Amino acid sequence: MNKPRFFTLILAVIFSLNLSARDFFVAPNGSDQNPGTKIQPLASLNGARDLIRQLRSLGKLNEEVRVIVSNGMYFMTEPLLLTDQDSGTETFPVIYRAEDGANPVFIGGIPIRNWEKLTDKVWKAKVQEVSRFGFYFEQLYVNGQRATRAKSPNQGFYFLKGVDETVVSKGNGRVPEMAVQKLKVFPEAATNFSKFSKTDFDDAVLTLYHKWDNTRKRISGFDADSLVVFTVGEGMKPWNSLDKQTRYTVENFKAALDTVDEWYLDRNGDMLYIPAEGENPNQMKIYAPVTERFVTLLGNEQTGKKVEHIRFENLRFEVSGYRMPLWGNEPAQAASPVEATIMADYTSNISFVNCKISQTGTSAIWLRKACTDCTIQQCYLHDLGAGGVKIGDIRIPENEKELTQRIKVDNNIIRSGGYVFPCAVGVTVFQASDNAVTHNEIANFRYSGVSVGWVWGYSHSPSKRNIIEFNHIHHLGWGELCDMGGVYCLGESEETSVSNNVIHHVYSFDYGGWGLYTDEGSTGILMENNLVYACKNSGFHQHYGKENTIRNNIFAANIKGQLQATRVEEHLSFNFTNNIVWFNSGSLLTSRWSQVKINSDNNCYWDSRTKDVRFDKLSFKEWQTSGKDLNSVIANPEFANPEGFDFSIKNKVLMKKIGFKPFDYSKAGVYGDEKWKKLAEFDPAVAKKYDEAVWAHENMN
Repeated sequence: MNKPRFFTLILAVIFSLNLSARDFFVAPNGSDQNPGTKIQPLASLNGARDLIRQLRSLGKLNEEVRVIVSNGMYFMTEPLLLTDQDSGTETFPVIYRAEDGANPVFIGGIPIRNWEKLTDKVWKAKVQEVSRFGFYFEQLYVNGQRATRAKSPNQGFYFLKGVDETVVSKGNGRVPEMAVQKLKVFPEAATNFSKFSKTDFDDAVLTLYHKWDNTRKRISGFDADSLVVFTVGEGMKPWNSLDKQTRYTVENFKAALDTVDEWYLDRNGDMLYIPAEGENPNQMKIYAPVTERFVTLLGNEQTGKKVEHIRFENLRFEVSGYRMPLWGNEPAQAASPVEATIMADYTSNISFVNCKISQTGTSAIWLRKACTDCTIQQCYLHDLGAGGVKIGDIRIPENEKELTQRIKVDNNIIRSGGYVFPCAVGVTVFQASDNAVTHNEIANFRYSGVSVGWVWGYSHSPSKRNIIEFNHIHHLGWGELCDMGGVYCLGESEETSVSNNVIHHVYSFDYGGWGLYTDEGSTGILMENNLVYACKNSGFHQHYGKENTIRNNIFAANIKGQLQATRVEEHLSFNFTNNIVWFNSGSLLTSRWSQVKINSDNNCYWDSRTKDVRFDKLSFKEWQTSGKDLNSVIANPEFANPEGFDFSIKNKVLMKKIGFKPFDYSKAGVYGDEKWKKLAEFDPAVAKKYDEAVWAHENMN
């Protein structure tokens, strides 16, 4: 081939590639009647979708499609709904992205304006939509932050004095279909209910914190003589009932409006808010949510045709809501039924890259039913009503081809959630396999950081080969719930890897607060090269499970205990080898570690307070005589600065002796440019509040 003709062909290919894309422009000053050009842009994502559908139906669109969003604010009153007819292809995907250099934001709410000063500290605005159309909302966002719906107490919780339940309808399940709970309260809390108006009884919300989940109920009545609050709904779960350790708050009654940043909405449309001293709400950005979702991706369940090859890039979604149903929210671990601002069912090859989601009433993203080969990468998910990312359905699909698989959640910042549903989780993998949760910053949730698996016990679980690696998971719990873990595993999970994570500051109300937690029936899980420190009850805990491998980890400076195992079973529960365990408080072993069938060897143990490390009640020699840790050692790993949480190991002889392979735990967490890594840094002020909450809880007795 002669060279001139060769270069002509190359230029032809390049030219054809440039023609193989069609751009549609969206701008705040556009109109959905426009053709979507740069000069005549569309006004909304829905408008772009509709135009693309129209052109495709006419056979005029057979190339890559790019919806390019200009800088500005876009108010959404309904979500963007994409079905299988909106799909792209592997060659010609559909891309929704910000214009180069732009930072568009989609707001699922309306501004609240025209404030007037009512008292020295309370301001009022009239929200006409409430009185005219019955519009009511339960969240409010002020200057990009979630405001607090008027509640009592302002800090902390009330405790129940006692609980009695009357079953109205038993039904056939383990939990009664309907019951009345009679909640005995203490006098200081009873003053709240004695101030209730009829509207307060209609709208006030009782949020109860019990073990690993929450109940949210309306208040059916109050008896001032007996100091009893009445709620109605499902009966209490026998394994997680309300009791004297149950804490609660009461929100959304007018008399609770008494401190800065609280708000209250009357059914007549009067919106009340207390700004900080010197602040004027008319000079602030105040939004009320009007929609719960930003995007819905919904394939065809009947035909199996999926929504495919769609990518979202550099888009920002803010302000969404959640309205509690009339009957309230029954307790559910991990807030499992709660939906997300972005819902996906029957999808494939969907990507969210460098997107931001914040100020939500629910979770951020849920790739639920029959989702495959999707990616969430370098997204910033924060200020969330529930959790961050949810993968898979809560039910095992009847058709195994509909199992959610191969979802990649990589290099995201997922933090500050659980504001409506405190029991929500940073990242949850339900019935789903072959997923990768890697290099994420997951912090500031009230329950677990990552939850993997959704089957209790040894019955069949489809959740296999999930990878939870190189994540930075920290500042969880806040002493509000129990039974949580930095990484929480459930069920038969063969070939699942939980490795190279840094997990710290996990603090529960009572029991729980573990770093690595293999719960009911956890099987075939590998946990290695993890650094776990500053957790409440232990760095590792296995409730019960089978043939898990815990090796080459550092467990250090945990508070009450370092290692815990609970249920004694006939089979091998786990292997525990080549680990370093360092502590300066609490005990080494708790619960039934010494009775559980384990293979424990080649470990290093060190108590900085004494050389006489006790294994339950046994000395090290007595422990070895029992057949455990025959090649393990009591030795100082010589961490660089354990009090400052620098666990670099100086004792190289020790590492060689026990076969410990050093790992670079600084690789956990996000990666990329310095701006992104800087954003991932935890706010020192929040860390200080967390430490104060832990200190107060440790010293409450």
